[in-house]
Amino acid sequence: MSTSVFVGRQEELQDLELLLKKRSASLIVIQGRRRIGKSRLAEEFGKKYAFYQFLGLPPTPKTTAQSERDVFMRQLSAATQLPEVLADDWSKLFNLLAGSVKTGRVILLFDEISWMGSKDPDFLGKLKNAWDIHFKKNSELILIICGSISTWIEKNILSSTGFLGRISLTLSLSELPLKDCNRFFESIGSNVSSYEKFKLLAITGGIPRYLEEIRPNLSAEENIKRLCFSKKGALFKEFDNIFSDLFSKRSETYKKIVESLANGALEYNDICEHMDIPKGGRLSEYLEDLLKSGFISRDYTWHLKTGAESRLSHFRLSDNYVRFYLKYIKPNRGKIEHGHFENRSLMSLPGLESILGLQFENLVLNNRKKIWTKLHIYPEEIISDNPFFQRSTARTSGCQIDYLIHTRFNTLYLCEIKFSKNQIRSEILDEMKQKIKHLKLPTGFSCRPVLIHVNGVQDQVLESEFFAEIINFSDFLI
Repeated sequence: MSTSVFVGRQEELQDLELLLKKRSASLIVIQGRRRIGKSRLAEEFGKKYAFYQFLGLPPTPKTTAQSERDVFMRQLSAATQLPEVLADDWSKLFNLLAGSVKTGRVILLFDEISWMGSKDPDFLGKLKNAWDIHFKKNSELILIICGSISTWIEKNILSSTGFLGRISLTLSLSELPLKDCNRFFESIGSNVSSYEKFKLLAITGGIPRYLEEIRPNLSAEENIKRLCFSKKGALFKEFDNIFSDLFSKRSETYKKIVESLANGALEYNDICEHMDIPKGGRLSEYLEDLLKSGFISRDYTWHLKTGAESRLSHFRLSDNYVRFYLKYIKPNRGKIEHGHFENRSLMSLPGLESILGLQFENLVLNNRKKIWTKLHIYPEEIISDNPFFQRSTARTSGCQIDYLIHTRFNTLYLCEIKFSKNQIRSEILDEMKQKIKHLKLPTGFSCRPVLIHVNGVQDQVLESEFFAEIINFSDFLI
């Protein structure tokens, strides 16, 4: 069980604690990307009760259904003091476990269940039967199923007729919001700038396990060097571990997809062209897997006049660590292994500022509700909100908006997202005026430009009174 300080997830904990008031057993599914804190959430919830955790064996070419059962048996024996027996059948193992948890408040965690059960076609059927016949007879028992392969869970559990009507709660964990991320920085002290914190978040995102690796006595640059540019660093080989564990034999295909998105969002046809593959085939399935696993996002544009969603969409690499790995760790792996970055400044990396800008956009989009509050917009007023793009045609110019909010009052909030170590200069005014000029604005619509920044703006920008709102995103770290 983890000994680190638990941060955030208060809403999810409240959802779980409501189940304690039930007079029947509960079956729960928690899904999300690796390192997102699924197991840690279950541990925090179960710390006051009898808690039993069973972890599947990570897949390798030699992993078999028998090796998974053997590991489960060893964990069962260690947890219950039962003697080890021949682990030749999942029903036998589930029955042994059920015999030890017949009464009282018990929390069971089956962690990385896809690893545990994917090698045995009868695993899920036997688990379902064990639930129906044994586990649910203890009205105070809660069985939590965790997994990083969201597509496997969706297909085999959430959409399975075998588990229909049996699941009490499904939680899909995303990155921690900024205020919770900041709790990892609290020990750094008040003298560390928000810009430095955002540089770290530009690499780690709001992934709890990555944030735990940050050393408060080191600068952002030294932390990044230690984590990413040392062969001993926790994030140096993390990319390969993620894709090998989650996608196994097809990991190379998934890697190529995210590589195509490393420089910015692309349409479906652009991804096909980048990968040199024909349209159709299984690419849509692979993209859906990456979407459900939390590594990419799909941002649909829409028709401003009607608010109807367009068929046009961009796929965006929304995982900050993955992009930083592809842009800077992967191309320098040989140099990193030979220690070439020990005495080198990271600011010498080509294009770093622009990539940090893309990473910062992800942080803003992942915390967009903060923007709504700042702009006094209620969720029920929003028709659409996303990064917005308008294709160039004979009648219209191409246009790209970092983040556009369209309300039912025919008001458009054009949000420009800028990440800079310096104050935003007056050039931003001409940039935004050009975007508004190119945007095909329907008759009767209001347009309010919004600037989102970190390190302040120059007086000329403030004095122009051009922006309806200038938002210092650093305020949301509090």
